[in-house]
Amino acid sequence: MKMTRLKIGTISICSIFILITLLVFSISCLAQDTATKADEYLNAQTKLGAFNGSVLIAQGGKVLLSKGYGMANIELGVPNTPQTKFRLGSVTKQFTAMAIMQLQERGLLDVNDPLIKYIPDYPNGEKITIHHLLTHTSGIPNLTDFPDFLETMTLPSPVEKTIEWFKNKPLDFEPGEKFSYSNSGYVLLGYLIEKISGKSYEDFLRENIFQPLNMANSGYDHTSTILKNRAAGYTIGADGLVNADYIDMSLPLGGGCLYST
Repeated sequence: MKMTRLKIGTISICSIFILITLLVFSISCLAQDTATKADEYLNAQTKLGAFNGSVLIAQGGKVLLSKGYGMANIELGVPNTPQTKFRLGSVTKQFTAMAIMQLQERGLLDVNDPLIKYIPDYPNGEKITIHHLLTHTSGIPNLTDFPDFLETMTLPSPVEKTIEWFKNKPLDFEPGEKFSYSNSGYVLLGYLIEKISGKSYEDFLRENIFQPLNMANSGYDHTSTILKNRAAGYTIGADGLVNADYIDMSLPLGGGCLYST
């Protein structure tokens, strides 16, 4: 009986070992297959002119694909790489939201606070909360939809000046009633971060998010800064790609001022 138990136990251990080995091998093959298919798809989209950028795919802490596609600078023939730095646009907003939540965690604000607590003369500030700003439910009109936006976006605009641009316009709806995307709300959040922390938006994010997370290739996208590996900006014109219009990066602040890989 002892011999039988030992034999059965040995067979079980060997079987489990074989099954685990096959499972690991299958997962590895599946991951490699995913990376190969993704690469094939992205190459095809790049050739069609439907994609231009850099991609990182990871699973379980393992990088499956890290590669650039298309051009970082078409005129100079510089290709995208995993090290290319892109203007984040509205992906900036997730970092703004994180900074606001850090300030709440430290007891310096509450997302249910009314805006009037921090900007006493803001119209309807008693009804608009920080939470409304975060969730695009404040009713504050979106500055990038203003008829004169294209005329003013090239000019330097300190945050107080930008807020004056939209603060006295009528609300699109009562705070909390609807969702409507608003860059204006995130300009206000950027201003709150500066006012409450006593630091510039740029310094607060660098000291409290980028440096602690070793995000050495992320920061405020100052146009005047010589920034290695920065991609040029493009948009779609009537006959294909054209250089994107210039926008002074003081204007978007917490709504779109960052760069990263």
